[in-house]
Amino acid sequence: MVNDVVVVGAGPVGLLLAAELRLVGVDVTVIERAAARSPHSKALTLHPRSLEVLAMRGLAGPFVREGVPVPTGHYGGLPVRLDFSVLDTRFPYTLVLPQLRTEQLLEERLRALGGEIHWRHRALEVRQDADGAEVDVAGPDGTYTLRAAWVVGCDGAGSAVRTSAGIDFPGTGTTATGLLGDVVLDAPPSAPSVDNEYGGFLIVPLADGHHRVAGSTRESLTIPADRPLTFEELRGHMCQVAGTDFGMRAPRWLSRFGNAARQAARYRDGRVLLAGDAAHMHMPMGGQGLNVGLQDAFNLGWKLAAVCQGRAPDGLLDTYHAERHPVGAALLENTQAQTVLGATHTPDAQALRSVFSRLLAAHPAVNRQFAGELSALDVAYPADGAADRLTGTRAPDLGLDGAPEPSLYPLLADGRFVLLHLGTEGDAGREPGDALAAGAIAGSPDRIRAVTARPTTAHDGWAGRRTVLVRPDGHVAWDTALSTK
Repeated sequence: MVNDVVVVGAGPVGLLLAAELRLVGVDVTVIERAAARSPHSKALTLHPRSLEVLAMRGLAGPFVREGVPVPTGHYGGLPVRLDFSVLDTRFPYTLVLPQLRTEQLLEERLRALGGEIHWRHRALEVRQDADGAEVDVAGPDGTYTLRAAWVVGCDGAGSAVRTSAGIDFPGTGTTATGLLGDVVLDAPPSAPSVDNEYGGFLIVPLADGHHRVAGSTRESLTIPADRPLTFEELRGHMCQVAGTDFGMRAPRWLSRFGNAARQAARYRDGRVLLAGDAAHMHMPMGGQGLNVGLQDAFNLGWKLAAVCQGRAPDGLLDTYHAERHPVGAALLENTQAQTVLGATHTPDAQALRSVFSRLLAAHPAVNRQFAGELSALDVAYPADGAADRLTGTRAPDLGLDGAPEPSLYPLLADGRFVLLHLGTEGDAGREPGDALAAGAIAGSPDRIRAVTARPTTAHDGWAGRRTVLVRPDGHVAWDTALSTK
């Protein structure tokens, strides 16, 4: 049997990608080397843009109901928080929700669309030719080979797909390590972080009564990442920094993490593509890794589906690298900068923390810029045309009067393009040429939902727009202005 797509890895990125493909009827096989989902959650937060991504498919509700909204974020563990409440979004907060629950909800989505996961199936090697690719798989009943038109590696930083495809993974190795523990704190601090010249820790309350403590001290930074972390060691480092262990007890997960920072040289190699940690790894600063990975999958999903179904040439997949590789590079840059601020416990680093804290406190524009970067709401893709065009930018959940839905995002639920006619009644912006041009971009006219409506919410850059074509991933494909004649 020949598959349309084999997705290697059933973490959040692989699950969302597979669900996006199944949404429009693409045949997908998902394989995962683990026997079951890990009970431990490496990531804890969903950022505003990730919640918008989920909202575009009608999925945000369960996440928001179960998660804990926090209207701030952190940059390098600085005591002055980033203010997400000022961001132009229906989700102006970080949502604390363990990765395990995120994966479970995304798996429910995939299964509802007819997809399934093959557990204990490990990708050994990937080969490709002009017509497709093959994946050698070690399963519970022996070794076999899957044939597919496309293979996507969503299999983490140690990606077997990336390695066997010969895609370089340049960057820097681990030079410092941090500590992580999910524990009970009988007397938790009122502030979300503690730090001084000895070290620093972030302390995040979890919904089940536990706390996530993560950080480092001068001494812990040099301990190899593969050395097991003991509870007594974690308590000792916390006491060194805070003067107390806050009544720490009942550890259920202890781990170390490193600051290696690498990015795949290319996100596409012929019939092989990479997403998430397989494409980029970094110090887990700001909770960005899972979120950027989800957004990789959302960018790739509609493009890969269009190619699989013959609605677009495979050159469309080159835009995946062109659009997402710079986002990954920016991710590495800001996490490396945060590592200097949050995991370098020297007098010089303390001075730098003081300077940055004053900047964030005294200059709302600086705070807003960092919040926009970490939330991914400021991501815009390269586009030709005048500087005042919306093309390439993120579309907000524009309120609409006269549309089948009250706002833009529900109109994207089926994964089609949305052609918005926003001109006044009788405006010349609804000529057939708009739909013909949109059809050429979308790959076929049946993949476009045309809507005529009046905007009911104001957003930067949207005033005076006549016609806007919104891609399935919520970015603007092109736009035109109202006539001023």
